[in-house]
Amino acid sequence: MPTSVLWFRRDLRLGDHPALMTAVEAAGADGVLPLFVVDPRLWGPSGVPRREYLRRCLAALREATGGALVIRSGDPSDVVPAVAREVAAGSVHVSADTGPYGRRRDAAVERALGDVAFTRTGSPYAVGPGLVTKRNGTPFQVFTPFARAWREHGWPAPAPHPGDVAWCRGPRSEDLPPEQDLGGTRLPPAGEEAARATWDRFREERLHAYADGRNTPGTDGTSRLSAHLKYGTVHPRTLLADLAAEGDGEDVRRFTDELAWREFYADVLWHRPESAREYLRPELAAIGYDSGPHAEELVAAWETGRTGFPIVDAGMRQLLGEAYVHNRVRMIVASFLVKDLHQEWTRGARYFMQHLVDGDLASNNHGWQWVAGTGTDASPYYRVFNPVTQGKKFDPDGTYVKRWVPELRDVDAKYVHEPWTAPGGPPPGYPDPVVDHAHERRVALDRFERVRRA
Repeated sequence: MPTSVLWFRRDLRLGDHPALMTAVEAAGADGVLPLFVVDPRLWGPSGVPRREYLRRCLAALREATGGALVIRSGDPSDVVPAVAREVAAGSVHVSADTGPYGRRRDAAVERALGDVAFTRTGSPYAVGPGLVTKRNGTPFQVFTPFARAWREHGWPAPAPHPGDVAWCRGPRSEDLPPEQDLGGTRLPPAGEEAARATWDRFREERLHAYADGRNTPGTDGTSRLSAHLKYGTVHPRTLLADLAAEGDGEDVRRFTDELAWREFYADVLWHRPESAREYLRPELAAIGYDSGPHAEELVAAWETGRTGFPIVDAGMRQLLGEAYVHNRVRMIVASFLVKDLHQEWTRGARYFMQHLVDGDLASNNHGWQWVAGTGTDASPYYRVFNPVTQGKKFDPDGTYVKRWVPELRDVDAKYVHEPWTAPGGPPPGYPDPVVDHAHERRVALDRFERVRRA
């Protein structure tokens, strides 16, 4: 039997890896060649944090394969067939990519491989996108019924660990991608071992307080697994198997819901690939947005955390400091850009994808559409997050704000989310609010209402 090639993409691990198992089964005496292709179509737009995190994941994967991982740069439809020819491979194995570009790319690679089998096994999801539908076969448009059907559908157990894999050695490999200048941004640990350690620590310390902890950005209440799920250093099926052993309490249910949201957005993208860039509800594309020099000044204040609304500023500074934003705060800052500053959701989605280490096309862009009111929510257009009340509710003592906005660290907690009401006003160096939220809320709702009536 000839060599098989395992082409890694969003599955940078060895455990719970069905495509690795099929590659091992198909391999001959020369074993499995592990390959990663640095695709310019993906590398260029990724942004510095994701590029550097990918580099670190690849370093960990190369070590896990005993140095056998082959890295090549270029168009996969050229690179993968060339590598397959070098080792006289009989098959190329992948985890299925269900994104719009990934589907087109894989079809092109499959055509270019000719007689070499191109085998898709598994995906980055517990349930592959497109497999959960309504009884009439149409896709779900709303999360809650999708999540119910997703749970009823179920998912397979984790794939067994392959043990000692006979890795094919010899083909030329490029060096790891160049180290990226993060400019002080701190990234989480990368690689499969780090993913497992992060998950084990969360299960032990925070899972059973997750229902409440997930909404309080000032506490360490979330799993911080989003980057690991993005790059596949852990599979959601592994997490779900461990959760099944934890019982069926509210905390476990809430965390499972978060995994279901990720799968829901991937399913939406599978059925509506254009929604990665376009409005899921096209009729709402006619909403008016602000432009001009003043509008750009306001966007710059949002990007740099200088809006005068503390919870918004803390979130945007966390984005620049950690390439990550707490999920509750993501909704707040997204609502502020779209509903208070009247900017198109696509602008915020692009900015997040440039700066997030966990930037995932389906989750990020559909999350922005949900907040903007153009996506999957059943009754979305009137939702406008109030940054003051959101801050008071979810960061009541200002712990999160004071961590990321040092100008406010000495402000009494009762004023920290409205520093302009403190005796003497905001402390030196912190701006007044750049907009009147109540006024901008009315503007946003009036614009939605005009489009809705039209």
